[in-house]
Amino acid sequence: MPSVPAAPRPYRPLLACVLAGLAAGSLDLLYVFLFHGLRGVSPVRILQYIASGLQGAAAFEGGAASAALGAAAHYFILIVAAGLYLAASRRLSWLVRSAAAAGVAYGLAIHLAMNHIVVPLSAVKVGNTSTLSQATNLLMHLFVIGPVLALVLRRVAWTPPRD
Repeated sequence: MPSVPAAPRPYRPLLACVLAGLAAGSLDLLYVFLFHGLRGVSPVRILQYIASGLQGAAAFEGGAASAALGAAAHYFILIVAAGLYLAASRRLSWLVRSAAAAGVAYGLAIHLAMNHIVVPLSAVKVGNTSTLSQATNLLMHLFVIGPVLALVLRRVAWTPPRD
């Protein structure tokens, strides 16, 4: 019996962006929790630090609510980053064809945007960060965050279903 071609999968850009943002955001938080946890910083404190971009110093007095806000802000930023990549990939097909390499470049773009635009415009008080912290953060953006966003988007938004 001849094989029946699979029906095209419905295009669900929001679902693709949410899944990509959740994947990249979770891996990023895992790295941050481990890296800073080894230095005695709790996950709640890390999430409050993220929330301090919106709340300022009050985030550190906000308990679990501030931590939840920090988590939501973190994932929101990465879901938006996924949406920007997906929108660009609709016009630039090489972002889909070469997703891993394009993801590395996108990871650099995200790193630069966060460190030179988003954080400076936020209410967060940036202290002195070690060279090791800066280097591992850059490496995470280059080889995890950007590529994960690009590869998950390619898989979810652009790959036809298999039988």
